[in-house]
Amino acid sequence: MFPALAAGLRLARAATRAPNFLFILTDDHRYDFAGALGHPWLKTPGMDRLVREGVLFRNAFVTTSLCSPSRASILTGLYMHAHRVVDNFTPFDPRLPTFPALLREAGYRTAFIGKWHMGGESDEPRPGFDHWVSFRGQGEYFDPELNRNGTRTRVRGYITDVLTAEAEQFLSQTAGRPFLLYLSHKAVHYDFQPAPRHRHLYACDPIPLPSTMPFREEHYRQKPEWILRRRYSRQGVDGLFGHQMTFEAAYRNYCRSLMAVDESVSALLAALEKHKLADNTIVIYMGDNGYMWGEHGLLDKRSMHEPSIRVPLIVWAPALFRPAVREEMVLNLDLAPTFLEAAGITPRSPMHGRSLLPLLRGEHPPWRTDFLYEYEWEFDFPYTPTLVGLRTARYSYCQSLGVWDKDELYDLTADPEQRHNLLGDVKVGLRRGRLVEQIPDPALRELVRDLQRRIYEILRTTGGDPRRSGLTPEGHAYAL
Repeated sequence: MFPALAAGLRLARAATRAPNFLFILTDDHRYDFAGALGHPWLKTPGMDRLVREGVLFRNAFVTTSLCSPSRASILTGLYMHAHRVVDNFTPFDPRLPTFPALLREAGYRTAFIGKWHMGGESDEPRPGFDHWVSFRGQGEYFDPELNRNGTRTRVRGYITDVLTAEAEQFLSQTAGRPFLLYLSHKAVHYDFQPAPRHRHLYACDPIPLPSTMPFREEHYRQKPEWILRRRYSRQGVDGLFGHQMTFEAAYRNYCRSLMAVDESVSALLAALEKHKLADNTIVIYMGDNGYMWGEHGLLDKRSMHEPSIRVPLIVWAPALFRPAVREEMVLNLDLAPTFLEAAGITPRSPMHGRSLLPLLRGEHPPWRTDFLYEYEWEFDFPYTPTLVGLRTARYSYCQSLGVWDKDELYDLTADPEQRHNLLGDVKVGLRRGRLVEQIPDPALRELVRDLQRRIYEILRTTGGDPRRSGLTPEGHAYAL
């Protein structure tokens, strides 16, 4: 039989069965940290296999670069202002419809294993899952206490290995029903503790430092003031995690912590093949947000700069989708509708994301050209103000709300490193709504108006507050 015909027959057979799902979510894994994703010396054979045999979404983003809000968006397909998990303290509202709950109602066996982290004081089982293995808050890298279906047990071992073993056990017991396995790793979250077997890896490899990391007065002169101030905070290169470790040690241990995750990927693919599940399982690998390693003098996420909002997103299902690289702008909002459409389930209420299935099938439908970014000021990490912005195919526009500070606007085509703020010379007046009038260049002024109008429209149609667009609210004169 011709290879192309054989592949087509496999695709047709697989499409007639309800697919299984393995969703692997990593914490703080930025978009370019894997061998096949462009890192200069990381060795990641598991992730490289996903890229080689799967569909890589090169332009994948989160709409809020913070753990809990991003995870809530993944579950619901909604923007942060709609699901209201605005920080890492806010519990997830169990009344919100989620893709695991809808899959379970449709007959799927559902399992959650790992970090939940929406209302971190509790590790109790959440609605939508038949099988639950989790821990409080961020958990522990070594000898973690796990909550297995309501019973807490201290388990010896390294957290990534422990969670992988739990996932392998679930895969060995899946006969007879389609399943969703949601594996949510603690790694590679601070404080970046690698497994003992990986502690000495990459000791001599040169650390690639971003060009915007060194302090240059002319660079910060055209940035918002909060960026300079954050440079000296815990989440900046000159405050570096409260001076508990050096930049070099933190970077290397971040990379070393990723190695157990990569081994987990390989182990789970092997388990799918061992149990003859690979031909009908869709594997999705994603990071919950990006991470900055010195860009603009910053660490961590929580900003709208590119390394903070971009994530790895790979879909592996060789029997269903041919290997490809897609350039479309895809979001964490798109995961829920993708799972549901693949299972033949219609959402109960509208979602803000779109199913990726047409892109996975190799089609070229009309697609989004922008998305809303939002971040809410946090009590525990107050170095970054509330942010609302718009990312388009060409521009990144971000407003700092609640402070008298500059906005940021970058032409990513001409300036991918976001070095030159097109609004860096615009003085901020006492009334935010008059910012646009202070832009001397008419073309630039109209561009900002257009971006604000688009933010207004997205907020208006998705249940947000349109006043956060930067446009002067209707009736403004009568409120003074």
